[in-house]
Amino acid sequence: MTAQHELRLLPWAGPEGKPCYLDTDDREGYMSRLADHIEAVQLGMAAELLGQSVQVLDDETEDLEKMSLVAAQLAGALRDVLRVATSRGHRLETPE
Repeated sequence: MTAQHELRLLPWAGPEGKPCYLDTDDREGYMSRLADHIEAVQLGMAAELLGQSVQVLDDETEDLEKMSLVAAQLAGALRDVLRVATSRGHRLETPE
């Protein structure tokens, strides 16, 4: 569980790409639930993209432009998944 003094890293970036944080202990509050929902969507989209990208990369007839687009999408998905993992890792209960 998040300690009272810790901030939750949110699954989206703020202005200029800077991280956004939530200062609350209410895991059932609107912003916490919104962040949970966005995390679930991001993870689902990353899983779907992974499946599609494997197909594109396995197809030797695909052009460089399509592969470049897939690489850009994978980089964005990886950024999102790493943010979710970091946020969840910070919220794990640590033994005292």
